[in-house]
Amino acid sequence: MSTEMTAPPRTTGYLLLFRGTNWEEYGLSKDETRQAMDKVKDWFDALSATGKMVAAQPLFDESVVLAGKRGDVVTDGPFAEAKEVIGGYVLLSVETMEEAVALAKTNPMFTYGLTTEIRPTASSCPHFHHVLNESLEAIA
Repeated sequence: MSTEMTAPPRTTGYLLLFRGTNWEEYGLSKDETRQAMDKVKDWFDALSATGKMVAAQPLFDESVVLAGKRGDVVTDGPFAEAKEVIGGYVLLSVETMEEAVALAKTNPMFTYGLTTEIRPTASSCPHFHHVLNESLEAIA
């Protein structure tokens, strides 16, 4: 086994997680809803055209959450408040958090209660890297 330290994980992109798009509370007409959805489609098309969007999908509300030492605690959901339910995601291929934030801010859904969490994605698990390097230090 090599005792050479491993390089830390690098950021490979940024994940935008969308929450809180409850259309019903805005009382939009069918035409207003269609116009809003057209703006969203245009936003996705523009991101795609830049080549910075790697993947994107809306998510259904249903979920199963596993917890416990063996994943044996099962909860059907969602039971969180509607604003906490993740409604979809976009995976961006950009260099910095600042660029990811700037692109996320252009989403037209903020008008309708959207919140967006932006998280860097990693090339490998940072926790595994840390534990492996601690083990290698102990051997050396």
